[in-house]
Amino acid sequence: MTVSGRLTRAKTGRSRFVKCGASRARSSSLNRSTGYVTVSTVAKGSLRVNSVSVGTSGWSYPSWRPGFYPAGLDPSGFLAFYAARFATVELNTTGYRLPAEDQFRRWAEQVPEGFEFAPKLPGDRLRGLDMFESRVRQLGGRLGPIRISLKKARDEGALELLLGSLDSSLRLAFDLQHPSWDGIEARLSEAGAVRVDDLDHPAPFRYLRRREAPDAAFAAAVAAAREPVYVYFRHEDEPTAPAHASRILELLKSS
Repeated sequence: MTVSGRLTRAKTGRSRFVKCGASRARSSSLNRSTGYVTVSTVAKGSLRVNSVSVGTSGWSYPSWRPGFYPAGLDPSGFLAFYAARFATVELNTTGYRLPAEDQFRRWAEQVPEGFEFAPKLPGDRLRGLDMFESRVRQLGGRLGPIRISLKKARDEGALELLLGSLDSSLRLAFDLQHPSWDGIEARLSEAGAVRVDDLDHPAPFRYLRRREAPDAAFAAAVAAAREPVYVYFRHEDEPTAPAHASRILELLKSS
């Protein structure tokens, strides 16, 4: 494989991948039972291994029958069916209301070891952060990164409050949609956090969200990352998100 990539933000706020040359030998292994890919790359005589966890933005969509879920499958069986095919899922319901502790535990019980939920935290929900953290921790080892959505213009006071209030052991991914946030990546890196869709700056992991179908350039950029990568395909009424997630797993396997 002689192509790597990086993610840049276009002026429209959307993201695009830019190909760039590299000389690396890469091998991939796909665990088909979990949707978890391990990518090994040899560069200048050294071996590195990074993991790629692929999923979608949610799973509880009856409209995904029969394109993804079997036609006769009851919604109560959706999560177990999903978790047998993918390694992670965004938990967007937490962005609208915070479920009870028992609900988080029930979700965790329905998925295999190694599966991770990525809860959403609205960045303007600055009260009740302790309760949010206490609830999502009921997922135990199934708790993955937390996506914090900040849609408004740059507010470093809010950012510092979030960073200071949430435990540093949590993996925080800030979804910063307003262009005034550009340049904040160094502060996030210092705090052990990341910016969603950023592959250019130092970070402990990568968190990518995408609506479009994956292509070879996107897969190459994911495979070239030196850190663990989470890739989520955003929900549509039609089951395009699980189809795109399955497609990138195949692209990564063949890269």
